[in-house]
Amino acid sequence: MEYIKRNLNSHLTAIERTSLSYPARILQKQDKLLGKILDFGCGIGKDVELLKEKDFDIIGYDPFYFPNFPTEKFDTILCFYVLNVLLPEEQAEVLMNVSSLLKPNGKAYYSVRRDIQYEGFRVHKIHKKETFQCIIKLPYFTIFKNENCEIYEYESYTTLNKGNTDLSPFLIGEETRELLVETATVFSFYDKFPVSKGHALIVPKRLVSNYFDLTFKEQTACWIVVNKVKKILQEKYDSTGFNIGININEDAGQTIWHSHIHVIPRYKGDVENPRGGIRGVIPHNKEY
Repeated sequence: MEYIKRNLNSHLTAIERTSLSYPARILQKQDKLLGKILDFGCGIGKDVELLKEKDFDIIGYDPFYFPNFPTEKFDTILCFYVLNVLLPEEQAEVLMNVSSLLKPNGKAYYSVRRDIQYEGFRVHKIHKKETFQCIIKLPYFTIFKNENCEIYEYESYTTLNKGNTDLSPFLIGEETRELLVETATVFSFYDKFPVSKGHALIVPKRLVSNYFDLTFKEQTACWIVVNKVKKILQEKYDSTGFNIGININEDAGQTIWHSHIHVIPRYKGDVENPRGGIRGVIPHNKEY
């Protein structure tokens, strides 16, 4: 993708250290390092090494230095100073990956820099190559902040807001909806009444009933998540096709008044004649 070509040197911001990072020390002091831990974007991996020496159950992932992507879920995920060196599309990918790797009652901690003077590309002092830096603000709870660093605590939207129908009718009841992925403005989960194996919904966090009343930025965020969810479902269920659809207003079949996109995996032989696909919403006009 083009943005990756323009941001090839993000890994050069990893700092070689001999001691535990400042955010890790803060979280250890607050007893936040619980259970099975993942350091996402761990860089060279010094925090992983030092925390292992302290008997913490931790592994690291970094696309440049430790590229084996995790396959399990974690109680605690650390993401230190990663978002500050990524472009917006890359930031969204990190948020989605962290949310998908977290256990339903787990917590993730994002530390971001607060001492960045200006945003954009600059020549790295040591490596003499262009690297990117930006200011990050997240809609999560702040557990620590000073002039240099802010640490956010993230919990799954469907866990944190379970039963809060003022935010979304999808959150009704005491049952926790299994989150697929989440970004700052969108969340996704499995449909409660699936029409096929893996049927998922993508929902903007802002409570808007009509898809066309979402801002263009919100619509774009939804489709970023659609692409991520499609990839997850295809890998998990080995589907051979997909239907993607939105019901807008009662005459088009909408029954829940929070705009959402259906991602429906399809399988060879799941219906007698799949020809026409979504044209089947008006059955007598399906054939052509």
